[in-house]
Amino acid sequence: MLLNKQRIADSNSTVLAQHQRRLAFAQQEIESAEAIIKKLMAFQVAIPSWALGTGGTRFGRFAGAGEPRSLEEKIEDVGLLHALNNSSGAISLHIPWDIPENGAAIKALAAQHGLLFDAVNSNTFQNQPGQKESYKFGSLQHVDKAVRKQAIDHNIEVIKHGVNLGSQSLTVWLADGSCFPGQLNFRRAFENTLESLHEIYAALPADWKMFVEYKAFEPNFYSMTVGDWGQSLLYATKLGSKAYTLVDLGHHLPNANIEQIVALLLMEGKLGGFHFNDSKYGDDDLTVGSIKPYQLFLIFNELVEGMDAKGMDHTTGLGWMIDASHNVKDPLEDLLQSVEAIMIAYAHALLADRKKLNEAQLNNDVTAAQEILQSTFRTDVRALVAEARLRAGAAIDPIGFYRSQKIREQLIADRGTGSVATGL
Repeated sequence: MLLNKQRIADSNSTVLAQHQRRLAFAQQEIESAEAIIKKLMAFQVAIPSWALGTGGTRFGRFAGAGEPRSLEEKIEDVGLLHALNNSSGAISLHIPWDIPENGAAIKALAAQHGLLFDAVNSNTFQNQPGQKESYKFGSLQHVDKAVRKQAIDHNIEVIKHGVNLGSQSLTVWLADGSCFPGQLNFRRAFENTLESLHEIYAALPADWKMFVEYKAFEPNFYSMTVGDWGQSLLYATKLGSKAYTLVDLGHHLPNANIEQIVALLLMEGKLGGFHFNDSKYGDDDLTVGSIKPYQLFLIFNELVEGMDAKGMDHTTGLGWMIDASHNVKDPLEDLLQSVEAIMIAYAHALLADRKKLNEAQLNNDVTAAQEILQSTFRTDVRALVAEARLRAGAAIDPIGFYRSQKIREQLIADRGTGSVATGL
């Protein structure tokens, strides 16, 4: 579905006066408002192809209606999101859930919607129809070399698809690990995985990056072969300059200090990208910012500070992507909410007075440091985020437009009630 720009402009006119009042107040309170708006206009967050359908749990999946039935329709849905917020200008594919049958045609369709292709993602955490070997006891770590080779070949195939689409990075997430003590030899599992990753790394084009994602638990509950940021960093360091750690906000044990993790990875030049989501208990894949918005701000605060210290471009220096499972909500509404939360956290991080914060830190003034951060977080920057959208021709109120224009109803009329998108 291609949204007519005039349709968006007409909708904006109905809320423009209210927006301008809010913007005027924000500009009066925030000296750097204009600079923040310009940075917000440039910032993009990739949408994963698997998040455009209704997700599921270990007990069941309750598909919604009007879900995209093909990769083409998934691209159309991301294009719709991008038209509404101007901040979703890339799509991240998961192979083999979304294999392009005609790479050139898919690339052209994405361009029609103003989209690029972000990282391509491999899948060795489940068996695929027709594959010879099973990943029940692991993939790149497996004791059987034939299983490892199958997993290696799959990742190399994913790279080839990415090259055809213009992607420049591969995300490797491994479900490998063990459920019970004694099930595997930890050192051998690490060595097998490293050897396998070396073969995949060797197949990377010169301008590509490999992101090594980690997860503390699930699906294995005794050990994970890439179980934390230290293990991921160890792999990335041993692999070479094109390998980086990828941080998924849900892939940590409760109360982990993720902001410290990203600060240190940035310091070492080994932070590659992000999978944004939120959680209450574990890897819950909830809407970004729905549970711990202050933590999201603190993470962005370290990201902006660390990237500025290294002279990195906020937009292109790291890979930004959402990774969520929409079990009870309209996936498109959920994604609009997630992108909004990310943009607000980013705006807050840009607003933070780094000079005063640095002075407080150097003087061990703990109270002042806390006040600076909390005062920044409590500042309402939503009007700046909305203004960035307005200037780019997107919707002042994306959720309001989506609902008032009955977008989901139109998708259902076009696709029916029985369509089920590929993915989890």
